[in-house]
Amino acid sequence: MSAAPGGCGAASGWRPYADGMPVDVLTAIEIGRPRPEVAAFASDPDNATAWYQNIASVEWRTDPPVRVGSQVTFVARFLGRRLAYTYELLDLVPGSRLVMSTWEGPFPMETTYTWEDTASGGTRMTLRNRGEPSGFSRIASPVLEQAMRRANTKDLVRLKQLLERP
Repeated sequence: MSAAPGGCGAASGWRPYADGMPVDVLTAIEIGRPRPEVAAFASDPDNATAWYQNIASVEWRTDPPVRVGSQVTFVARFLGRRLAYTYELLDLVPGSRLVMSTWEGPFPMETTYTWEDTASGGTRMTLRNRGEPSGFSRIASPVLEQAMRRANTKDLVRLKQLLERP
């Protein structure tokens, strides 16, 4: 379901953008739960609607569980628009890192989650979105970047609240 020529991501070696990416948003939060628990919850696409405010639904294109090559379609609302895009999982180090990309729509994007232990026994989770918008999205990229940073921060706070709830 990818628009990538010759197939998706890691299998084809194709990347939708160069190293100099106009949009690069990095957010992080400390969650008072063990790293394996945070990583397992956050890396399961079926949990995305619970902690991503803008994601309305998730549809697996490949059979679960999540693994390199998995494809999942997310339907979201962002800046007042309905977006449907399919991500392919490019890299997975369970409990440490997950990298996925989409080539669909006006904004091909790579999303990376990382998880690290904290001194207090919790988890530092980072969420990074980077990509190269095209068309109008390219012109509006500074506004888009600010909106993504706000949304990502809210989503991480929501994830923290969910996982730290007694």
